[in-house]
Amino acid sequence: MSEQQEIDRMRTPEEALTILQAHTRRVPTEFVGLSSAHGRILAEDIIATEPYPTFPASTMDGYAVLAADASPWREVLGTQNAGETTDLEVTEGYCLRIMTGAPLPPGADAVVPVEATELADDHVVIHQEDVRVGQNVRPQGIDIAVGQKLIGAGTRIGAAEIGLLASIGRTSISVSRMPRVSILSTGDELVEPEETPGPGQIRDANRFTLAAMLASEPVEISWTGIAPDNREALEALLRERLASDDIVLTSGGVSMGEKDYIKAILFDAEDIHIHFRRLYMKPGKPFTFAQSETATIFGLPGNPVSAMATFDVFVRPVIHQMVGAHQVGLPNVMVTLTEEALPADRVEYQRGIVSVTASGELVAHANGDQRSSRLASYINANAYLVIAPREMPYLAGESVEALLISPPELTRDNHS
Repeated sequence: MSEQQEIDRMRTPEEALTILQAHTRRVPTEFVGLSSAHGRILAEDIIATEPYPTFPASTMDGYAVLAADASPWREVLGTQNAGETTDLEVTEGYCLRIMTGAPLPPGADAVVPVEATELADDHVVIHQEDVRVGQNVRPQGIDIAVGQKLIGAGTRIGAAEIGLLASIGRTSISVSRMPRVSILSTGDELVEPEETPGPGQIRDANRFTLAAMLASEPVEISWTGIAPDNREALEALLRERLASDDIVLTSGGVSMGEKDYIKAILFDAEDIHIHFRRLYMKPGKPFTFAQSETATIFGLPGNPVSAMATFDVFVRPVIHQMVGAHQVGLPNVMVTLTEEALPADRVEYQRGIVSVTASGELVAHANGDQRSSRLASYINANAYLVIAPREMPYLAGESVEALLISPPELTRDNHS
């Protein structure tokens, strides 16, 4: 088999993902402050160096007491507020008024809630008969122990992680650098969305779609635009982007036409290695994966549906692997079909709607016409239904794999 034949050999989605995984390059790490950490991928384990809380504290407003003191009458020594400490010691017959979150004063080992007490001059009457040691007290280190792993490398930093980091005094963390991505739409038939298309022209949707899909990923979009439909100018632009970016996404120009320049430029370049450029998949048969010494090139199909599907199935997992994320690619689940699904001659990623029944079963159906040109098939869709080729249709009640674009919702019957 010649090099050309090997490159053009159709790869199954599984084979393509294996090749992508084997050749994905990790990006370097950098330190960022908490204000810039949201959405980034942690590159280190976060280990606690001190307990949290650092002191035993009251969990409610009340009175700090000695639990073993059987007397219902206690003299009030003073007040213990949050953020303060005191030298006053609680002994038998005495107590301190204490606020939520305040440190437990010396000698005290329990807190009686204010609603279980009654003030009488400088004394308080305890109406609670059994006061237990540790009652309404948050012990030192109960939330975090010294040496505990709090957050693992590969975690995507969210609000809870930022709050936890702040609470332990971590003001900067090591994260994976955001891969720089360029998006190039190709084709002299393309015009901007605000323009009125002339004969044979269409508005460019792909670069806006891809930019929106990238918005949920820890990447930096460095350039987007319509590439010149001239081989020399297109190659110059492609070279410029490869020199500065980690990923270059192109849409169009990778099929079999005479003006599919992306395919020709990549194949003729001695410093670019093409791993494959055809998939046993629908939508998305013309898909190119290539690499220069420093950058990765994905040649996506020009069809908007095909571009979206190949991005979700192949590009998204590569981005996750580049930054070392725990979750790589879209989550996959098994679902039960509620309607017949017709197989194609290749593995088809049908845009579908997955929901969950009252009993917890995941059920799904295709979201209307599955033509590759019908971008509306993504409206309300929350999954790809993976329909393998076979002679017979898939019947309602059969199970298939689904890749979740977004979480399933309760079926309508569950709201009645």
